[in-house]
Amino acid sequence: MRKLTSYLTRLFATDALILFGIACFLLWLVNCLRSFEVVSVKGQGFGTLALQALYTMPPLALAFFYICVGIGMVRALTALQASHELHIIHTSNGLGGLWRAAAVTCGGAVLAVLLLAHVIEPLANRQLNLLSATVAADLVSSTLKPNRFTQAAPGVVLLIGGREDGGVITEFFADDRRDPETRRTYIAESARVMGVGDDYILELRNGTLQYAEKDGRYSEIRFTRYDVSVESLSQQVARIDPLNERTSFEIAGEAMETGQWRAGAVGKLLDRMAEALRVVGLCLLVLAIAGFPSGNRMRIKLPLEAIVMLVAFGERGVSAYSPLGSGTGAVILVIVALAILAIRLWPRRPFAEAAS
Repeated sequence: MRKLTSYLTRLFATDALILFGIACFLLWLVNCLRSFEVVSVKGQGFGTLALQALYTMPPLALAFFYICVGIGMVRALTALQASHELHIIHTSNGLGGLWRAAAVTCGGAVLAVLLLAHVIEPLANRQLNLLSATVAADLVSSTLKPNRFTQAAPGVVLLIGGREDGGVITEFFADDRRDPETRRTYIAESARVMGVGDDYILELRNGTLQYAEKDGRYSEIRFTRYDVSVESLSQQVARIDPLNERTSFEIAGEAMETGQWRAGAVGKLLDRMAEALRVVGLCLLVLAIAGFPSGNRMRIKLPLEAIVMLVAFGERGVSAYSPLGSGTGAVILVIVALAILAIRLWPRRPFAEAAS
């Protein structure tokens, strides 16, 4: 039976890994096309484009990983059904091997998704923000052309009047509309990009900072010197959650040192743990609907792969809009999968014939 477990695990994992590899490559190409402005507008090379697309991959990989695992298991079980191997497994006391293979596959997938959610994605977000700040600093210091409006990030437009020796920029203008509630406008006689460790600072001289609120209120601040983080001008959103750049170990370590949890930290950890629950729920559902031999010969039959995708996207929708949290859909998926599995495992006995 150990050989059966190894054989089935190899079937499950092979199909899942092949599908996940193809999905990751296609997603990376799509990200490259979406970030093509890095090359066409911001004057960067293909290496920067490829690296930026790579850093945006972990969230997408998390969204598709458990779907690929589910489809991989479905394809393997469907092939076993077509070759009648699944019938032999059930009739020759090989059901334990099937359960163990599913458990090994699910366990490996859970470990992989936990690594993605708790470590790889936060580190990728951190590197992506650093790369975006570097690109923005290069755009301001050398690539930005005088008297030409350039978009540094969606909602952020820059304009300079010219350049002088020493990297000094004259007549600097920046308009930030990323925040729907407040529009910020930076106007300065001169500016200079300075490096402070791994960060970049935009030093503005002799200018004004204007705030225009959504309700029509207006305020203006005059300054002799004003330092702006280049990273704050290079992000797609004005307000960035710092927890997105911190691994779960860093969040938990900070809480242990300070004795209190940062606002939103517990919710962030629960959201990341919900990814593992999605894997468990979908694997159980696949085992419940495809792990038993069937003699159904319907003329029009919906592929099980399509069912897996519909269930996964439905679970994402429920989790996104549920007021109970992002793990709501995963919990419902696990409960439904266990219910179907219990029904299919329930011993069926023929009804006793009524006495004549």
